[in-house]
Amino acid sequence: MAFLWPSLLWLLLLVPLLVLLYWWLQRRRKKLALSYPSLSLVREALGPRRQLRRHIPPVLFLLALAALLLAAARPLAVITLPAQNQTIMLAMDVSGSMRAADVEPDRITAAQNAAKAFIAELPRHVRVGIVAFAGSAQLAQLPTQNREDLVKAIDSFQLQRGTATGNGIMLSLATLFPDAGIDIAALGGRQSMRPRSLDEISKQDPAKPFTPVAPGSYTSAAIIMLTDGQRTTGVDPLEAAKWAADRGVRVYTVGVGTVQGETIGFEGWSMRVRLDEETLKEVAARTQAEYFHAATAADLKKVYETLSSRLTVEKKETEISALLALAGALLAVLAAGLSVWWHGRIL
Repeated sequence: MAFLWPSLLWLLLLVPLLVLLYWWLQRRRKKLALSYPSLSLVREALGPRRQLRRHIPPVLFLLALAALLLAAARPLAVITLPAQNQTIMLAMDVSGSMRAADVEPDRITAAQNAAKAFIAELPRHVRVGIVAFAGSAQLAQLPTQNREDLVKAIDSFQLQRGTATGNGIMLSLATLFPDAGIDIAALGGRQSMRPRSLDEISKQDPAKPFTPVAPGSYTSAAIIMLTDGQRTTGVDPLEAAKWAADRGVRVYTVGVGTVQGETIGFEGWSMRVRLDEETLKEVAARTQAEYFHAATAADLKKVYETLSSRLTVEKKETEISALLALAGALLAVLAAGLSVWWHGRIL
């Protein structure tokens, strides 16, 4: 615990001084009782329980005074609070491989249902943006607090060819950091449907040098990428993960489907789709985030519930003067109430 006004802590010396004063008054009362035998007889008649009651209100009053003096010094403590300015980017795979039915009823439907359930559980102050990626990446919904718009964006997904997981991460970053120098046009459309390097999509201004920060240090936003993990085109997801790590953004990855995979048909061709766990784990590790495997629709929902609880709170150094002042006031009222109840007077 730290204090904004630590010099006021010297006032706490009043507490032991008052304790000494109370102890002196009690000894004086004992001497007075010995001088007057009748008072000693009355004291013995009260019994030890009644004598103990005499000391409870003063003790409560001293505790109240200590709490109020600590509050005056304006203490700071690190406590867990809801994050008030948080944005979550959902980067969702809409490639043809998401048609696979190894997750009931199929990967894309299970992912959509879980995403909508996740959004419904979030506090209203959290903004959510949605990126849909296949062979290219498009911003399906700007970050918003309007849950209805988010549900509409998720329901409007159309499956496409190709899987550009790196593009999904980069477009999410471009949405969070509009001045990061990311060429959004290069991430979407047919021109993006080929392997690309970060140099091709970077428009970093040389006059504005970028200084990397510690991975995971940016607490106001996070990216959740949901995919089967098989990149076929676009930016290398590991390079995109480095961009996110350099900006302190965590990229949580959710692998949909089974490792064994399934053979699917799409637009006249067929292919076997398997979950690429290794890449997803590495993306999460590089950004100080976590990887989750969802082999069933129920698993997927549990993953999103876990992410909801982890992404909507953060530790902050917060002033707790009001809490201590409230505790002091309650103790003072309790001390006065017990004193009046038991002894007919305050202290």
